[in-house]
Amino acid sequence: MYVSLEPCSHYGKTPPCADLIIKKGVKRVVVGCIDEFAEVQGRGIQKLRDAGIEVEVGVLEEECRALNRRFFVYHQLLRPYIILKWAQTANGYIDDNRRPLSISSPFTKMLSHKLRSEEDAILVGRVTDEREHPQLTVREWSGQDPKRLVVDRTHPLNLDSLHAHHIQSLIVEGGTKTLQSFLVQNLWDEIRVETNLCLTVSGGTRAPQLPGNAVVADRKSYDSNTIVVYRRRS
Repeated sequence: MYVSLEPCSHYGKTPPCADLIIKKGVKRVVVGCIDEFAEVQGRGIQKLRDAGIEVEVGVLEEECRALNRRFFVYHQLLRPYIILKWAQTANGYIDDNRRPLSISSPFTKMLSHKLRSEEDAILVGRVTDEREHPQLTVREWSGQDPKRLVVDRTHPLNLDSLHAHHIQSLIVEGGTKTLQSFLVQNLWDEIRVETNLCLTVSGGTRAPQLPGNAVVADRKSYDSNTIVVYRRRS
């Protein structure tokens, strides 16, 4: 059996995965990375070995940790994995002189909706909600809509509440002020910036400034649009 994350050894919403593996008579298990959650931390691996199962640990560990990064952030930091996301013109604006602007192409818009289908919740600020009335759905893709959140000064984001409701990931698609508020508090794990290289405007709202500890993790081009994914410097 090949698993990206160590099988659990404790009772939670379901019985221990390690017990089922032992029951099914699996002879060898290859584990990508250890589960650092306090209830596990190597106990699942030890349980398998005590049952006579050969266990190999650390195969493609970096890739497996990346695959499970939402799970790790949720359990270690007690908050969702936070993705800040915005689209900007070639000269760094997110609107056209304060008026809404279509920056994404039909294809990159579809990719944005695909991302929504993969995350638990999505957030915008009050101004964006009132000005643009975004649906924040996955209508250009298939899957479940993320939980919709709108925040302002009188209704701030409560990360403890999101954790208590088992929301493991959050997309922030607000305006510059909302996005910058997360950056100032260093509350981010991933940043996705789409740039339309053929589109410029004479003025408007400047896109947020990337933090100094952001490094490029992925870059893709789709005709005149590029999407760059940043993660924290390790």
